[in-house]
Amino acid sequence: MEPENENAQEENMTMTIATILWKRLDTEGHDACRLVRRDDGWQVRGEAIFLHEGKPCSVRYDVRCDASWRTRLATVDGWVGARELKLEIARSKDANWFLNAVEQSQAFGCIDIDLGFTPATNLLALRRFNLGIGEETPASAAYLSFPELRMELLEQTYRRTSETNYVYRAPVFGYAEVLEVSEIGFITHYPGLWEGVLVLDR
Repeated sequence: MEPENENAQEENMTMTIATILWKRLDTEGHDACRLVRRDDGWQVRGEAIFLHEGKPCSVRYDVRCDASWRTRLATVDGWVGARELKLEIARSKDANWFLNAVEQSQAFGCIDIDLGFTPATNLLALRRFNLGIGEETPASAAYLSFPELRMELLEQTYRRTSETNYVYRAPVFGYAEVLEVSEIGFITHYPGLWEGVLVLDR
């Protein structure tokens, strides 16, 4: 297995482009995230702290993309109650996905990752597609379900209706709502799930 751009050297130059703090709406919790520009692409990293079925959870995530916003690698670690988490998710050059080095054929062909416990990764598809107002696109993603922590194929669509609004649909969850986003692409209003309480776009 060779994750995309795996041979690229670790770059020294990084710049934080934006940060955000979300409040979770369906349970107690917050998520703090930052978007980082790297010489070899983009990085989204943060930590979600929340309650799940009465258990405290702390989950850190780090997603690396190339300059065109195509996911290369993601790590997830932390704990859910007494259960410890340590996951590595990689996408190969031919769009095969691997979870802790085990191939996930159900996600073959996907470009984006979607982590089910955070709104952070929606930014990746929004930036990659760069839709014009009135445009719509399917946006299938390699989805890490929570709390199962399984890789699944998530069928979803985005339709941009204004500079800051997208109609988002994920039929498998019966979810269809209007998302509000910041200038940089972070979701600031995710109906029923998340609300941005502090957004700092540079």
